[in-house]
Amino acid sequence: MNPKKIVFIHGLWIHATSWEPWMEFFNRRGYETLNPAWPGDAATVSECRSNPQPIANRGVTEVVDAYAKVIATLSEPPIVIGHSFGGLIAQILLGRGIASAGIAIDPAPIKGVWQLPFSALKASFPVLGNPFNLKKAVSLTFDQFRYGFTNAVPLDEARALYGRWAIPAPARPLFQAAMASFAGHETKVDTANTSRGPLLITGGERDHIAPPVLGKATFRKYPRNVVTEFKLFENRGHSLVMDAGWREVAEYCQTWLNKNGY
Repeated sequence: MNPKKIVFIHGLWIHATSWEPWMEFFNRRGYETLNPAWPGDAATVSECRSNPQPIANRGVTEVVDAYAKVIATLSEPPIVIGHSFGGLIAQILLGRGIASAGIAIDPAPIKGVWQLPFSALKASFPVLGNPFNLKKAVSLTFDQFRYGFTNAVPLDEARALYGRWAIPAPARPLFQAAMASFAGHETKVDTANTSRGPLLITGGERDHIAPPVLGKATFRKYPRNVVTEFKLFENRGHSLVMDAGWREVAEYCQTWLNKNGY
């Protein structure tokens, strides 16, 4: 029997190599793993920082289609595990029927989720506060990263995570998510697809970018006749996939996959 494949999908402002500890974790447990970058991302954090222009002006559909092309090269539909906007992308791919199962870790909201918590608005304001950012790649200052990602970890760890993983990100996906309730379809997920595989959605209790209210609202958009679950991680922020507590989340995900036959 061929090992199950997992495609990891990163979100805004974090480099694809942040998944490497997860890849090692799952490889040791018999899975095959891939962590494709978003279109325009360079191979290293330093390259992304020194030349952010190739990252700019990439929209959600373009990124989803890039991952779909990777999936098309595989021998069977993979498990998709995404964080933040990667969690949204994982749901779109699962809804298309080209993934066997999905895990959306503190995902960006799908179209139809109208809640807008203050912390999410504040975390997004460095981008959304200037409409001229639409076609640009935008970097977060450390203070902005601290508020959005690492508010639940010690300051020294926050600085280390920022130095190791933070990269510029295209502003367009945030604008697309912000406008989804009024126009556009880029963040729409086929929640009515009852032939899809199981889905796990998580929330971090202290997450500022994607507070649990968003994940719970997304969860409620899905019918109950297909496996769909929500898990809250207490006292965790948006950095939960890469900070010192990442293994707790990875172990829960593996247990959930095993429970559902993956």
